[in-house]
Amino acid sequence: MTTRLAPGAAERPPARQLTHLLYLHGFRSSPQSAKARWMADWVTAHRPDLAWACPQLPPSPAAALADIRAIVAGWPAASTGVIGSSLGGFYATIVAERLACRAVLMNPAVDPARDLAAHIGRQTMYHAQGESFDFRAEYVDELRAMAPPAPLMHPENILAIIAKGDEVLDWREMTARYAHGPMKLIAGSDHGLADFESHVPDLLRHLGLAS
Repeated sequence: MTTRLAPGAAERPPARQLTHLLYLHGFRSSPQSAKARWMADWVTAHRPDLAWACPQLPPSPAAALADIRAIVAGWPAASTGVIGSSLGGFYATIVAERLACRAVLMNPAVDPARDLAAHIGRQTMYHAQGESFDFRAEYVDELRAMAPPAPLMHPENILAIIAKGDEVLDWREMTARYAHGPMKLIAGSDHGLADFESHVPDLLRHLGLAS
């Protein structure tokens, strides 16, 4: 069961046909996550003309943001879309605010500097067995320094898909952060959105990719 919350800001006119799409994975995740692979397969099958990017983001948030900015440099904001999950949703918010482009966030991290302070040290990757990385104390400072403004400047551009069943992040904090834009609040589900495919129609519609 889902509940739709009306946006507090006026909806934008229909987006121009998307030409560029960026997917940003979460903490300890990768382009091999189920959602990232599903979207990559969808692009291949339905929109092979799209410029598609789903980079492996480095552990350093400053380096990750530099990589993201290098990818979108020169992309046309009016026909660019970005999708972000968890920490990737935090980064996607930064991109959407900077470019004033459309974005879809799935259980987005609201205050990753606070949340990830407890994860300083050696971390393993979810989708790369045997691979690990160091999450350093200075990375928390990097996250704190890049936090988007509150309130957001372009909340109408951002669709937040939020699960009450998220076992990692507080759905109340997420809904408060993105309260002024379009939102889909899911009664159950989980942090990884195991039911992701059922929410794809809303994602595509917001990005202007629905047929």
